Amino acid sequence: MARAAAVAAAAAAANSHTLLHRNGVRSEEVKRSQEEVKNSEEVKSSVCHCNGEKNGPRTVVASRQHRQEPFEQAPMYVAVMTYLGFGIVTLFGYFRDFLRAVGLEKCNSAQEREEQKDFVPLYQDFENFYNRNLYMRVRDNWNRPVCSLPGPVFDLMERVSDDYNWTFRLTGRTIHNAINMGSYNYLGFAENNEDFLKTVAEKMRQYGVGVCSTRKEIGNLSIHEDLEKLVATFLGVESSMTFGMGFATNSMNIPALVGKGCLILSDELNHTSLILGARLSGATIRVYKHNNMHSLEKMLREAVCSGQPRTHRPWKKILIMVEGIYSMEGSVVRLPEIIALKKKYKAYLYLDEAHSIGAVGPTGRGVTELFNLNPVDVDVMMGTFTKSFGAAGGYIAGKKELVDYLRSHSHSAVYASAMSPPVCEQILRAMKCIMGKDGTTEGIKRVRQLAENTRYFRARLKEMGFIIYGDDDSPVVPILLYMPGKVVAFAREMLERKIGVVVVGFPATPLSEARARFCLSASHTRAMLDQVLHHLNELGDSLVLKFSRRKYSPRPGLSDRPDFELDS
Repeated sequence: MARAAAVAAAAAAANSHTLLHRNGVRSEEVKRSQEEVKNSEEVKSSVCHCNGEKNGPRTVVASRQHRQEPFEQAPMYVAVMTYLGFGIVTLFGYFRDFLRAVGLEKCNSAQEREEQKDFVPLYQDFENFYNRNLYMRVRDNWNRPVCSLPGPVFDLMERVSDDYNWTFRLTGRTIHNAINMGSYNYLGFAENNEDFLKTVAEKMRQYGVGVCSTRKEIGNLSIHEDLEKLVATFLGVESSMTFGMGFATNSMNIPALVGKGCLILSDELNHTSLILGARLSGATIRVYKHNNMHSLEKMLREAVCSGQPRTHRPWKKILIMVEGIYSMEGSVVRLPEIIALKKKYKAYLYLDEAHSIGAVGPTGRGVTELFNLNPVDVDVMMGTFTKSFGAAGGYIAGKKELVDYLRSHSHSAVYASAMSPPVCEQILRAMKCIMGKDGTTEGIKRVRQLAENTRYFRARLKEMGFIIYGDDDSPVVPILLYMPGKVVAFAREMLERKIGVVVVGFPATPLSEARARFCLSASHTRAMLDQVLHHLNELGDSLVLKFSRRKYSPRPGLSDRPDFELDS
């Protein structure tokens, strides 16, 4: 064990080099690592489990017990009925395609022209078949037009279809004060309070709405630099850089960090922006099982021992890509263990905190604070302002050398228009509020209210018997619906009860794991949550959605004990 500890210490020392200055792992270091890994096969992992021990801020062991709850599997009959439902609608889809082919039914979808019949088909793949025959019949559950502020309640424009959802027409009526359970307004900063938005209005009068230039040219304003300094202070790192679009923050910066000869180890449930950035980089991509440390360590060990395919040369860089909170599962990354692994195998860590920054942690500083970890242990910290801060854009933060490198090498930094000044001010306002720099305690109250709402909502759903995914601290709460017919009925019935929800199915989720995703907000009152829970309980009974076989006690704390969770 002492030998293994020495290896870990050497790994931490080697990892002190920045991501941009390290063009490759020195071959002698890699050979020494290979020997140490082979000689210590009996040491399965040096990962640190959250055992509640008190540690300093620079350790990788969390100072709180963080319970990772496994995803509950549905009963077998639910899976059978789900696949059977998809099979039936697929058969009807082929039958309707036959009717369209012989002219008995009008075809409203795009088709190849007659003179293009010998070309490679553009509209005959499975995705188009799915859109034409399955998605189109239930399309009214998505893209609903909102005509108000997306706060805790909002207004929707009523629409109807006369041709089975191929087209829609507005009726002129408005659905007022529907409870909004779908927006990422975690801390309630998507608001129109005149007193709160005075500074935003002032910045708009001072700078205008748009910059009309990149920051490399004449679009670098003082408010941009003020924002980056505040973000770095908020995160506890040396430097940061902001971008006008959250999606592009991932997709355009990852190619600047890794390239050919590098290896990316990506969680299988990572967001599309991370996947696109990895593909654009040209690096080799390997996917490990979601939050599975055994799968990740196996790939790390193989990468260090075997190197690149065919040549077996050492990888220039090994980059682990994870999210703080996974947006479809609501699960929290196992960050202490991943940091221990990345130090042990001299890899780098890219952490996407789009859904976790502002939303978790005692003061809203994300998963590093949730686990009481040092942010310096994360090489690249990424996040967005589109959720907890009620604005737009994203950031990359870390060491100063990393940020300086990206300023000249990132496509998003060099070619994209600078962030709108009023948006910058909105982020500054929200962040100062969270940090208490506005002279009030409003920000910390919102962080605590979100945590309270999250725990209350999740506990009540478990008591009712729904299968939900995710961690107890996650404000993203997916309820598993499984069957395609139940997904449609659920969304329509909830709207009838003036509750706006997001339902998600294939291809955004696995075919058999369709779900409704609820996003909690600090602006939700207890009365709102109770109203939503009341209707959920009714629909759970009428649509038979309570598939959970676990038993949870309504008394706080008892459900954390194994003897109070029994499978029927």
